[in-house]
Amino acid sequence: MAQIGGCRLYRKPFAQKVINSFMLALTDPIWRELQGGYRTPYDASKALVQMEAGESVWDELWEELHHQGDVGEASYAVIPHLARIAAATGRSDWNLYAFAATIEIERHRKNNPPLPDWLSLSYRMAWQSLVKLALSDLSGKADELTLRSALSVIALGRGDLKLGALLNYCESAEIAAYVEDHLAWSSMYRDELVDLNRAVMPKSGH
Repeated sequence: MAQIGGCRLYRKPFAQKVINSFMLALTDPIWRELQGGYRTPYDASKALVQMEAGESVWDELWEELHHQGDVGEASYAVIPHLARIAAATGRSDWNLYAFAATIEIERHRKNNPPLPDWLSLSYRMAWQSLVKLALSDLSGKADELTLRSALSVIALGRGDLKLGALLNYCESAEIAAYVEDHLAWSSMYRDELVDLNRAVMPKSGH
């Protein structure tokens, strides 16, 4: 058990309860004051409640909380809840990872607001949870968008901001062009696909 600022923080298996206890409650009126990507107040708590109920609200979150590189405190405040909902429901896809990665990358843009002190602990703990979710999802067969965005989350969670940004923002065509230009891919490499996750027993010599 550790202590931060007079608050006792318990180790596993109480980690998720600790994250929850430091989150901004969805009923807190401060949500109505937090600004999103347009530098205007956006109450993201309503969309989060809908997400908990099983509705898809990703289009709204993308639209309201990130605009041409601009993010706000509301953008940061949703991250702990997104991690909590994904962990509780087992529902995660490329939107979760790409959205979290985008907010974390743009948080470092010089014209965006810093992470508020009151949000810092739950935000950072949520990122620990996001990395675990990404690693879990990558243990199976992930589609291309999930693979790239989950790898971005892992890189960001390990503190590599530039690699995380590269993975999150590069399109497949850009990656293909890079390996062609720098590795002469089409002339030097075979494009055969091998599922390295599938164990194959060697054939008997009989």
